[in-house]
Amino acid sequence: MSRVTIIAEDAAEPAPGTGDTPAVRLPSRVDATAWRAARIIGGPWGRHAGVASPSWWTPVRWLLVMTMLTLLLGFAQKAPCANGDWTGHRQYTHFCYSDVVPLWSDERLDVGAVPYRDTAVEYPVLTGALMWLTADLTRGVHGIISSWSELTVFVVLTALLLSGCGLVVTAATAHTNRFRPYDAAIFALSPLLVFHAFTNWDLLAMAFMSAALWAWSRDRPVLAGALIGLGTAAKLYPVFLLLAIAILAVRTRRYADPVWAAVSAGFVWCAANVPLAIAYHDGWWKFYQFSIDRPAERSTFWAMARTLTDGSVSAGDAPYWKPAGIAVGLALLAALALVAVAGLAAPVRPRLAQLAFLCVLAFVLTTKVWSPQYSLWLVPLIALARPRWRLVLVWQFVEIAVWLATLTLLLGYDVPDHGISYGWLMVLLVIRDGLLLALAALVVREMWCPWLDVVRVDGADDPGGGIFDRAPDYWQRRLADEAEAAPVEFLDDDPAQIDLRK
Repeated sequence: MSRVTIIAEDAAEPAPGTGDTPAVRLPSRVDATAWRAARIIGGPWGRHAGVASPSWWTPVRWLLVMTMLTLLLGFAQKAPCANGDWTGHRQYTHFCYSDVVPLWSDERLDVGAVPYRDTAVEYPVLTGALMWLTADLTRGVHGIISSWSELTVFVVLTALLLSGCGLVVTAATAHTNRFRPYDAAIFALSPLLVFHAFTNWDLLAMAFMSAALWAWSRDRPVLAGALIGLGTAAKLYPVFLLLAIAILAVRTRRYADPVWAAVSAGFVWCAANVPLAIAYHDGWWKFYQFSIDRPAERSTFWAMARTLTDGSVSAGDAPYWKPAGIAVGLALLAALALVAVAGLAAPVRPRLAQLAFLCVLAFVLTTKVWSPQYSLWLVPLIALARPRWRLVLVWQFVEIAVWLATLTLLLGYDVPDHGISYGWLMVLLVIRDGLLLALAALVVREMWCPWLDVVRVDGADDPGGGIFDRAPDYWQRRLADEAEAAPVEFLDDDPAQIDLRK
């Protein structure tokens, strides 16, 4: 078993990957917020502290324990709603709403319907497959534990399967940057995970996305592409990882592996979708038609813009306005174009995780449907892109406030005078969006100023970048060549005073 060295903040250390002993950075020694939190349990790791090499408690195993504790809290938070008894608007008053409960009957899983064949499902095929698998397991388990209702068994089994996906997210995130595994604690201890781990089935797509980043970091482009294809067959957002890879391919002129990844992703997505599209086209197409026809969800930019332009923050129709599909598409393309320009114009080649975070954030900010659990997608990505705790925690607590305010707003729709107005929710949404834009700006700043990037400060380049790690930056070289080729202007006929135009 290889030895792992725990590095203190002020200890001398080789650049990661340059010696026989990999260096693991401890958050309590390099992050102010983690340092303060560590004081609760006795303080940060000491300068002369050591760790036994053959210890069974590796960083990843500790992270998995943290994740399990967070997921237990998440299940406890949803437990009051698990039996489906929502009398007295329990799902709003106890803040325990989950899509899993109503969709048990709405998607006719309770009567044995097969998604896409017997009922049109509003989710991509792998999410529908997980729902069907869980429903089948529910009937088998209910025959053994008959004291529970089938709905309760379905909710519990869904939580168990999604918990497995959550553990995959943690493990894959920790292994993507093997020199900073504890950065995955940003996800493992995420307060947002407590509230949204079991709100919907998003952890399935997140597991594929995180595993794809891990596979790419290990120079396995075909596997990474296959995982991207599977993730896209569960939720759309993993496909944007291909754009981040493409930007770095242009900068490094390494195209073979990105092409293999894209081909693999397309093949796997088609393998998951085409059979169902042919056999049960109407049921399969429901998700895409629903996405096209769906009105703007109340927490999106589109709903807020319509409310403000209408001049009334209490207008009930504004959150359900249908923006033109072409407008949403153009906004997304413009946001992704900005990410591409930032990635190509940066003076130093960005890290893959930085671009992946920006691409997914561009999608979330411009989409017309921002379900509350979508924000959870960003947590493992920001853990790799900018592993600093303070602002990430502030943003997550604001996200939780948005969720609680949303449920209170919905309560007011059912019970007049018991909720809040849309205007109060919009105030929180503006703060939430501002924090996300601030995180994006900080990521871009660290792309321009890599000495501010805590991942690169020790001499690392792009530990999760796979073939891009320490690759030549031909794009930067081309810009430098163009600058050198620019004509030189002499000032006041003095050759010593020249305009370098740099």
